[in-house]
Amino acid sequence: MTQQIPSTEPELAGVRNFRDVGGLPTTDGRRVRQAVLFRSGHLAHATEEDTKFLDSLGLHTIFDFRNAADQKLDGRDVALPGVRNVNLPLSDPADGAGFWKMVREGDIDELRTILADGKAANRMITSYRAIIKERTAEHSRVLHALAEDSVPVLMHCAAGKDRAGLSIAVTLLALEVEREAIVTDYLESNAKHRRYQVRRSSSSASAYSPEVMELLSPLFEARTEYLTAAFETIEETWGGVDAYLEQGLAVTPETRERLRERLLD
Repeated sequence: MTQQIPSTEPELAGVRNFRDVGGLPTTDGRRVRQAVLFRSGHLAHATEEDTKFLDSLGLHTIFDFRNAADQKLDGRDVALPGVRNVNLPLSDPADGAGFWKMVREGDIDELRTILADGKAANRMITSYRAIIKERTAEHSRVLHALAEDSVPVLMHCAAGKDRAGLSIAVTLLALEVEREAIVTDYLESNAKHRRYQVRRSSSSASAYSPEVMELLSPLFEARTEYLTAAFETIEETWGGVDAYLEQGLAVTPETRERLRERLLD
């Protein structure tokens, strides 16, 4: 199994799922450079100490993949002086708003109706496939920005798991990182100290019962099957990663080489 360089990440008080993606191996024996590619959940609740740490990273750009509904729920990112903050939503604000309201407020019968019998996992798989197929312009913009000047970079969404996870995965594919290493990094979002905290409207015990949490778990877990569905969509739609990058994202071999120069040791 692929081994990563041991993590030296801090445990930030108000920012979940933060990590440096540096150290991941490529298929030709190189590694992702340390301290140039970071990922996390949203920065809206960063404490003063968190903000000092983030400021110390020397970030050029922060990509925030949340939509307006996410920002209304959690708030806008803290401002870091001199850092370019690019809001690039990877899902429409109205897409699934009723669904997520039900997740927060629905009773057990309503949750069973929309989530039981594999419905929750299937929703996640469908979402991953749609982001790969429909958000090519956004992913193209990210890769071109990284190739030009936008590093060090931090990519985040709400939990730092799905939209940020896919954007990191696409970046790592362009760098020719080993597929197993991409999956391993993605699954690290399941660590207890990294996971997004489930928030429901009621604070009663029944709102967080074992059955409720089991029904919700596919929505808040990183699962190999989700990322595999994204990879399969690339193969099915474009025939492979090279064609996906060139035809889907307009990333030329020259741009990929610039990416590798900027992000690999």
